[in-house]
Amino acid sequence: MRCPACNQDEDKVVDSRAVDGGDAIRRRRECTACGRRFTTYERLETQARLMVIKKDGSRTPFDAGKILGGVRAACGKRPIPEAEKERLVHEVDLEVHRDFDREVPSVEIGRRVAARLRDLDPIAYIRFASEYFDFSSLEEMQQALSDLSSRPRSLPNQVPLFDDPAR
Repeated sequence: MRCPACNQDEDKVVDSRAVDGGDAIRRRRECTACGRRFTTYERLETQARLMVIKKDGSRTPFDAGKILGGVRAACGKRPIPEAEKERLVHEVDLEVHRDFDREVPSVEIGRRVAARLRDLDPIAYIRFASEYFDFSSLEEMQQALSDLSSRPRSLPNQVPLFDDPAR
């Protein structure tokens, strides 16, 4: 740390204390060359800034709040607790930060959200998938519904997705 008065880099810490609820440390320093005292603040950088590469090639900072907004829109008035939606977003956030250093394609984030929604609620999944996969025809939507209904049920006592004519 350089002294703001004499620009020397030799100092000693006189006092340290946590501030902002423990998110930062305030240090009172004294320059050993000129004796001037000054204050510095240290904050822990929790995660490097991850950039999202959008489909058009533009880049924007990663924001888990945008994922939560998309999940809430897909879930609509479905009986899904808010805690489940937030858990889904938290899992995607952790996974993306673990798997990518600086940049992540938006399609990768969408794929991970869709996979979790598919297991959470089939209707929310179809709502999300119709926007995310940008279905251009009814046949594409029917194929997604067919794929979803042919999956084994992962939750006990789950209501069937569609009426089964074999029953």
